[in-house]
Amino acid sequence: MEADDPIFPIAAAAELAGMHPQTLRQYDRLGLVVPRRTSGKSRRYSLREVAQLREVQRLSSEGVSLEGIKRVLELENEVVSLRDRVRQLETALANELLSRPGARVFASSPQGDVVPLRHGTRAARRTEVMVWRPRSIESE
Repeated sequence: MEADDPIFPIAAAAELAGMHPQTLRQYDRLGLVVPRRTSGKSRRYSLREVAQLREVQRLSSEGVSLEGIKRVLELENEVVSLRDRVRQLETALANELLSRPGARVFASSPQGDVVPLRHGTRAARRTEVMVWRPRSIESE
């Protein structure tokens, strides 16, 4: 089971979060915590969304407005997304380092995609970032 699997119906999610189901419906309407829907349109919450509901409750008890809470959750979701992207790029870099030791590793496209380069070629634009591992004197 993954943290993003939509498994809990609204009653179970409300109980896990310590809230009333009507509160979850209101948060859904406001866009604070939006669960996925089944084909029959019923709400299904994931473990991550239950944790977000608890975070909403905590922030609310500290006096943060619902609009402020919405912004905090948006930023937290962005952090999760960026961490996933960093992991993908680190994996791509590690794979390139293993397959092409001593050569230029990659350039990044304007969209942030990894673009492999052949040995001795340069990126088309000066704004692109290239990462390489210099050859040691012993290997020459």
